[in-house]
Amino acid sequence: MAMAKVEPFAVEQWMDAYETSAKYNMAETCAASISIEDLKALSDDKSKEVWDPSAKLNYGAIRGSQKLRSALARLYSSRAASPLPAENILITPGAIAANHTLLYALIGRGDHVICHFPTYQQLYTVPASFGAEVSLWKAKEDFKWQLDIEELKSLVKPNTKLIIINNPHNPTGAIIPRSMLEQIVDVAGENDLMLLSDEVYRPLFTGINPTDPEFPPSILSMAYPKAIVTGSMSKAYSLAGIRVGWIASRSRDIIEACAQGRDYTTISVSQINDQIASYALSPDCIHNLLGRNINLAKKNLEILERFLEQHRWACGWVKPVAGTTAFVKFTREGREIDDVSFCKLLQEHTGVMVCPGSYCFGNGEDFKGYVRIGYVCETDVLTEGLAEFKTFMREVYRTVPTVE
Repeated sequence: MAMAKVEPFAVEQWMDAYETSAKYNMAETCAASISIEDLKALSDDKSKEVWDPSAKLNYGAIRGSQKLRSALARLYSSRAASPLPAENILITPGAIAANHTLLYALIGRGDHVICHFPTYQQLYTVPASFGAEVSLWKAKEDFKWQLDIEELKSLVKPNTKLIIINNPHNPTGAIIPRSMLEQIVDVAGENDLMLLSDEVYRPLFTGINPTDPEFPPSILSMAYPKAIVTGSMSKAYSLAGIRVGWIASRSRDIIEACAQGRDYTTISVSQINDQIASYALSPDCIHNLLGRNINLAKKNLEILERFLEQHRWACGWVKPVAGTTAFVKFTREGREIDDVSFCKLLQEHTGVMVCPGSYCFGNGEDFKGYVRIGYVCETDVLTEGLAEFKTFMREVYRTVPTVE
């Protein structure tokens, strides 16, 4: 019996191989993680406990507690024409489980999927492993990592079932602006397609104000019935360790299909983790938590920008507008550097960890010379790491091989 073949998950394998030995982890994509004590300190109500120690630790609510799903429903309803019911949200062990669950439930052999590229590899490798045909809708650096709507239209086929976007975007930190989102929704609607937006980096916006006409709303705010969102507590909320994510959709049919698929992999999320997530998303805490992380992102982005400006002779970028990552291209003598060798040498000499673009996001072919930097770590990690990085650029960079 032939087993389904799943391609190696490059970025996760890189993190697994190098993260534990890194002195300065600038590959991490979560806003600097916090403790339970930190979380409680951020709350305006110091008397409220983060979790109930008297609660019996049974499975709990299978689809997620009403408290947690209601908190998320409030977030998705705030800028929407109609409220999102809490029943239209399904809690999962992180966004990685949310993405896998919905792809498992909704996509199969004979289907065609269009996926934003570059992006988190799961979003295009998993549907391919289920037998779907996948077309990559490529963002271009020359256009500030924006997408071409005419290219999307040309990719649609009679068997297309799903469009996948990532907004804010990993690894570039770009956004898909409102006007483009409206066009994507139009294409999806004209072809009766489901539309998945992986929004794990929302709402960490650093370079665009909510009053800007092009500020990107959640896809759930755009009144498209087949819109689906995945999110998590890991990136914008600094709580990767609790492993809480979600699937949300305007369509109850989609949620019910995902719930059926989820039954085979997840009975429920830990009650304790559910309570921690509910506490973080409560009105007493969420604004302070997000304020902390948005301010950290803005401060650290300025530090990274100064570093890159000092090294314009070797690198260039499109400055991120949102999220926690920057995609930086390194060259020497007019040729792209070997980004895999660069990242290995950098960590070997300095303890600074970053991710190679071609290996982690380009299937070994695209994005040669690119490096993803996660800059929303603790500020001292970034400043000390960049000081080591600067020494490397001065003393070792000339020895890094280039791409022939």
